[in-house]
Amino acid sequence: MEQSKGPAGSAAGTTGTRCQTDIDAHGGYGWRLVASNGRAMAVAAVSFGSPGQCRAAFVALCAEHADHSGGIQHRKGGGGWIWALRDKTGTVVAVSPRTYERHATCRSAYDRFRAMLPGLKVEEEAFWGIS
Repeated sequence: MEQSKGPAGSAAGTTGTRCQTDIDAHGGYGWRLVASNGRAMAVAAVSFGSPGQCRAAFVALCAEHADHSGGIQHRKGGGGWIWALRDKTGTVVAVSPRTYERHATCRSAYDRFRAMLPGLKVEEEAFWGIS
């Protein structure tokens, strides 16, 4: 995996970004970061037992983003590029929501996600789709 230590760019473009909670086929919960245009930017790499645990994990990811590392790699089995973000223990905590055809596009999506993390207003209910 190609490593990247930190974000590039700024947190511009965070207006309208939301974090949604999804339920998987096994009844677990995962977060999905969605841009103002409705496109998913990142998804949880693991499933959580409750919506509260899911939300707490995303808040922790934002708070500890500087301690995380990640990078770009070929999708398992080939056929495109994906990115993954690991916490300081090496556990994958966030992944790209889709496979990218071009390395540069995947890199750009990863860098935008990393740059956005410190500027997200996770303390605001509107960020979680609650008004």
